[in-house]
Amino acid sequence: MACRYCFYHELAASRETPSFGLMSEQTLETLVRETVAYADGFAAFAFQGGEPTAAGLDFYRKTVKLQKKYNDKGLTIENTIQTNGLLIDDEWADFLAENRFLTGLSLDGPKELHDRFRRDCAGKPTFTRVLDAARRLAAHGADFNILTVVTDETAKHARLLYDFYKRSGFMYVQLIPCMDELSRRGDARGKGLAVSPHAYGRFLCEMFDLWYEDFRRGLRMDIRMFSNLAQMAAGYPAEQCGMNGQCSCYFVVEGDGSVYPCDFYCTDEWRLGSVGESFTAMISSDRAREFVVSSRPVSPECRQCPHFYLCRGGCRRWREPFIDGIPALNRLCPAYKMFFSHASERIRRLGMTILDPSFQL
Repeated sequence: MACRYCFYHELAASRETPSFGLMSEQTLETLVRETVAYADGFAAFAFQGGEPTAAGLDFYRKTVKLQKKYNDKGLTIENTIQTNGLLIDDEWADFLAENRFLTGLSLDGPKELHDRFRRDCAGKPTFTRVLDAARRLAAHGADFNILTVVTDETAKHARLLYDFYKRSGFMYVQLIPCMDELSRRGDARGKGLAVSPHAYGRFLCEMFDLWYEDFRRGLRMDIRMFSNLAQMAAGYPAEQCGMNGQCSCYFVVEGDGSVYPCDFYCTDEWRLGSVGESFTAMISSDRAREFVVSSRPVSPECRQCPHFYLCRGGCRRWREPFIDGIPALNRLCPAYKMFFSHASERIRRLGMTILDPSFQL
């Protein structure tokens, strides 16, 4: 595919080596062995791309075998894969179900929204093929969720999008605000595809209203952002790292074995090392420490905001470029102020249902 808003395409182009190609079996084996050795109790392997299914199904069969071979510590191992769905046939769906992979399927809503930005390399629409993949995954009993990128165009159609999820039976949904990677880095060649704060704020308000009313009536669709906010309102950390207000390093491994702290920062500047080196040494390195520490400062405006306990300032990606080495105000700050002013009391009540299951919304 050639999605018009792909951040990774632009990010990779800034590296000395834009593409590292597919990961070799030798690198894969080293990665699995070293991950199991490093992990304590639990390890998660999250396969992304580009398009991770392009590596071929045998790559993942090998992955599962290696995990079993090296897991002499009794770790709980979780596998996830984020895919555009175009290569998902019955064999793929059966493998994903049998091996309990959680599949994230990129689908931007109904045809008129999805095909606007998500076309293949020949410029052809992809909606029908992606929807077929969703049906195939469901038919085989494979767990999957839907990932939707929210553009300015999508943001105009919250009800259309929400009704599409309900009608299709999609009960696990992740909404990602679209960012223009070039514009984020101050490059004038940006495509101007980022969702505007005003549009995103209105979208969140409308989507939350629709979701909350259904949730209150017992239709428990899981929209990741709203579920995380309920957890935060109950006093728990967010499961979604960008909502906690500071970075962590979760080891992104490129095809050649290069290791980075985050998939938004797979750049030469933030390379931590390579598979085969000690993960413990990488997480303790000055570069990793700098990545985390530099994300922590919060503007006085944020700290004085009544919604800071829910917003936390947001992901550093939305607070760049830094000013004098300090993260700037979140580009989507007006959106979150609009949304939290609209929904914070109901979010607080959702948090109460976590603390007290008998609490009535």
